[in-house]
Amino acid sequence: MATSKSALLIAFGLALAQPAWALFGVGEVNAKVDALQKRVDAIDARLAKIEAAVQDKQQILDLIKEVDTLKAELARARGQAEVQAHQLDTLGKRQNDLYADLDQRMGELAKSVQAATAATAAAAPQVASDDPALESRSYEAALKLFRDGDYPGAIAGFNEFLRAYPSSALAANAQYWIGYSHFAQKDYKGALAQQQKLIATYPASNKVPDALFNIAASQLALNDTAAARKTLKEIVAKHPGTQAATLAARRLAELK
Repeated sequence: MATSKSALLIAFGLALAQPAWALFGVGEVNAKVDALQKRVDAIDARLAKIEAAVQDKQQILDLIKEVDTLKAELARARGQAEVQAHQLDTLGKRQNDLYADLDQRMGELAKSVQAATAATAAAAPQVASDDPALESRSYEAALKLFRDGDYPGAIAGFNEFLRAYPSSALAANAQYWIGYSHFAQKDYKGALAQQQKLIATYPASNKVPDALFNIAASQLALNDTAAARKTLKEIVAKHPGTQAATLAARRLAELK
């Protein structure tokens, strides 16, 4: 019986000891869990910071991309502007050469007509200002100055031509090139005044359409688009079939 009681006591003691041992193991686990949770919380905090930083970087990257896009668009716009400026400059030079060549031919024609007239007229002494050859040389010398880009010299030369030969068949042409020389020097107000003088002094001249076109170009250069559009419409309406009318119609289309 004693042995049985001892066995029972030992078994009872082990039964009582078991919960204490189990509770001791759970406490360690809980401690480990708490430690792990703290590490997880710390990692979560770091991840939140990283995510915020990544978002900021993404916003910066988006801004950089937008700036690059705007720069590309600006570069394209500048390129288009340079192309248009070059085209306008080329057109102006072609127009300049066209009119200069035409004037040179007209000068040669006038020279031939005047020479023929002088040959058939009654022989009589003539002063230098009535010499057709001298008149033609004076005009051609001023025109050469213009074609060489010496615009102040051309203005002086054509003004001298007009003083010496006010009734010349080339007087309106000379006045036109005075106005165009001012335009070539970017003196747009001066160009306007000189071309308006041509129209007032020589209203029947075939240079009137060209003078009007130069007026329109000057008005555009002075940012008076409404006046330029009105002048261009006048050229098309009143001077159809001329080179100036063709250019005016083209410029009107560009302004729309």
